[in-house]
Amino acid sequence: MAWRSSGATNEALVTNLKRHGLIESDRVKDAMLKVDRAHYAPSHPYEDSPQPIGHRATISAPHMHASACSSLLPFLYPGARVLDIGCGSGYLTAVLAHLVGPTGAVIGVDHIEPLVALAAANMAKSADGSAMLRSGQVRFIKADGRRGWKEGAPYDAIHVGAAAAEHHKELTEQLRAPGRLFVPVEDEGAKQHIYVVDKSEDGSVETKKLYGVQYVPLTDAPPE
Repeated sequence: MAWRSSGATNEALVTNLKRHGLIESDRVKDAMLKVDRAHYAPSHPYEDSPQPIGHRATISAPHMHASACSSLLPFLYPGARVLDIGCGSGYLTAVLAHLVGPTGAVIGVDHIEPLVALAAANMAKSADGSAMLRSGQVRFIKADGRRGWKEGAPYDAIHVGAAAAEHHKELTEQLRAPGRLFVPVEDEGAKQHIYVVDKSEDGSVETKKLYGVQYVPLTDAPPE
């Protein structure tokens, strides 16, 4: 149904995603309606497909953003603290910020400085986004996402928007107990799958393999 969910406007796109069952929660729908993808995707913002944003990076398809939010939703409560690794254009960072509300906090991390600047500039295009940046509810930081961002830990939820070559222990360590990590990981044969990693209140960890995907890799920053 994903290919049929594109629309002429942000509202039409999100409505189609909900109609086709790609958005299950009204909370996710409302958050996505509040963030205009045209502020974050330089071309074809309302198509349900990934779009290039420069620097060999992409903004994921809207249905993938909806899936990530749905998977993390139990941990995206008002006041929650979230880490968005590989934040790219900043789109999902903004959606996550709407889900956790003004008492929450979202840190977007990317290893490419121009993308960090782009994400902040994109958020500043809307009144809501500007207010989130001014208040400190949303921050964008240049860092190696494979190591998370220890300074802001622990996090109730961590989203990774690029495919990891392995399960990075540091990310799980930075989860609150309880907390959840959503991460694409490259398996044997160069295939990628989404994994959800749950840390329980007692600190025990459970990993679940969900579905196959194709993300850009979580790697070193390209040479300047």
